[in-house]
Amino acid sequence: MKRKNTIEVNLYIALAYRFLVIMVLYTLCRLGFYFFNQSLFQHITLPKYLYMMWGGLKFDVSALIYINILFILMQVLPFPFRYRKGYQSFCKWLFIISNSIGIFANFADFAYYKYTLKRTTATVFSQFSNEQNKFKLFVDFLGDYWYLVILFAIFVWLFVKLYQLVQVKNVVKFTWPVYILHTALLVAIALACLTGVRGGWGFGTRPITLSNAGEFVDTPDQMSLVLNTPFCIFRTLKASKLKPIDYYDDQTLKALYNPIHQPADSGSFKQLNVVFLIIESLGKEHVGSLNKDLMGGKYKGYTPFLDSLISQSYTFTHTYANGRKSIDAIPSVITGIPSIREPFILSIYSGNKTTSIAKLLGDKGYETAFFHGAPNGSMGFSSYTHLAGIKHYFGQNEYKKTGDSDGTWGIWDDPFMQYMAQTMNTLKQPFFSSFFSLSSHHPFRLPEEYKGKFPKGPLPVQEIFGYTDMALRNFFNTASKMPWYKNTLFVLCADHATVSYFPEYQTTPGYFSIPIVFYRPGGELKGMSDKLVQQIDIMPTVLNYLHYDKPYFALGFDAFNQRKDNFVVNNNDGNFSFYQGDYMLVNDGKLNIALYNLKTDRLTKNNILEKEPLIAAGMEKYLKAFIQQYNNRMIANKLTVN
Repeated sequence: MKRKNTIEVNLYIALAYRFLVIMVLYTLCRLGFYFFNQSLFQHITLPKYLYMMWGGLKFDVSALIYINILFILMQVLPFPFRYRKGYQSFCKWLFIISNSIGIFANFADFAYYKYTLKRTTATVFSQFSNEQNKFKLFVDFLGDYWYLVILFAIFVWLFVKLYQLVQVKNVVKFTWPVYILHTALLVAIALACLTGVRGGWGFGTRPITLSNAGEFVDTPDQMSLVLNTPFCIFRTLKASKLKPIDYYDDQTLKALYNPIHQPADSGSFKQLNVVFLIIESLGKEHVGSLNKDLMGGKYKGYTPFLDSLISQSYTFTHTYANGRKSIDAIPSVITGIPSIREPFILSIYSGNKTTSIAKLLGDKGYETAFFHGAPNGSMGFSSYTHLAGIKHYFGQNEYKKTGDSDGTWGIWDDPFMQYMAQTMNTLKQPFFSSFFSLSSHHPFRLPEEYKGKFPKGPLPVQEIFGYTDMALRNFFNTASKMPWYKNTLFVLCADHATVSYFPEYQTTPGYFSIPIVFYRPGGELKGMSDKLVQQIDIMPTVLNYLHYDKPYFALGFDAFNQRKDNFVVNNNDGNFSFYQGDYMLVNDGKLNIALYNLKTDRLTKNNILEKEPLIAAGMEKYLKAFIQQYNNRMIANKLTVN
């Protein structure tokens, strides 16, 4: 029976109408994504944005065919049972539920994008697969972004109402001509779906993937405005494989870039303890002593203790993370291997034999340990550190005291760092120890006794950095009384940067800028060098400082080496950012897209690729050498010294 305020139409017209409805909703999702992340996409004109919207339709069609292929098939089967009321009711809820999940994925990136600077991909399922509190994290996320939940509910309500505006009109008589016609329509719709999924038709046309969004943008970071989240998830479900590269012969390749490090000198090996302190989300922007030029020199930042430590340490003017996720950081810092396109830990090459600083120092008789206050198994850290040769893992399971959990991620930083200091006192010297903090993470909470104690900034995380900075101060106060303290090299860095406030950090270099600090009690290491340094440089820098006396594999450089022809590389959303000297080259893996002089153009507004072709070509030569070493060694499982 026909409902009030509904229209009965031909089944194929109803199918086209419903597909059009969901296309419109996806376009509204794209507008919402831009609205919630507008500060991250500056200098986009209205005509350019409309062009991106137009390009996005291609990716929306592809994603919606993926999601609705069963619904479409059930609608176009050339048999009369598809007109039955129960059958159409089942199809209705299949369509609504499956597409609501797709809309939810888009809505999630309204908030999540600012932390990763890329649309969510299929790696998110592996990234959080080991979390014991997934439901709690999900509830916290919904609580913090309650307004998105309300907006999502309105979207779904509107979606249901629009679906119900039309009903399928029954075919009274199903004759042979009708069978033949509907079979022909089935074939035609199947071909249309194939064309839509592939993003086009024609001999040699390959199914579109994430990189095809580059056709509609000026810079790689804008690709997320063209893409949609379900498409990114579908297109990354299959594990990606690297392709062999043959840009250079072996001799030329090694001359350009060789990841096999030889002993730097004949000095005797220093049996110093080594402690890595990896601070969650601590972007360089939030450290006052590393930003003396901000706010006319009046910017103080949110880490007073770290500022005092930096004044007694050695650091660098340009320091970068190699990724945008916590699981990118551990292989970069401990193993000297960055993530390219997808986290190394989650890639099909994660089982490759690697050489970590823990293994190399372990062979020298070091005791090795890793500290992380989350439930054991969180982020896959316990598994990876075991593969990296770290013998002792101390997590929430080993922390026996109750009442110190934040209720979401694990033990608050301050009590856990005190536990770490005391536990390291039981390790036999020399030892290697690494710590990964967790309090400066969404949902950005403080212990009750510290609420209102730290300066608040324009970003919620900045107040939490005050707490973690205090935890660092207390850790060093405790450690300084330990017998191992003066014989220890401390290395402090962040796992990745986080959301930004200042325009200087709302750029590709800014999104990856983190502190990297080397501290040796007694003042042996002190100063600041005008040099490019990245996370994968930490391992070779420490080993060379210790006068490690054997060859080893690491994709980074020795930061203390006086040579400045080194480079920094990070990869996000499939695009390379390659830094050398004063310049940053952006490359999509095949072609150069942009070149910026970071010394004169900190906000990266002026693409000088066409004006400086020789500089771009020189940098591209080294980038190709890096890609060839990375790909071929990863494929051949040659990440160690034979």
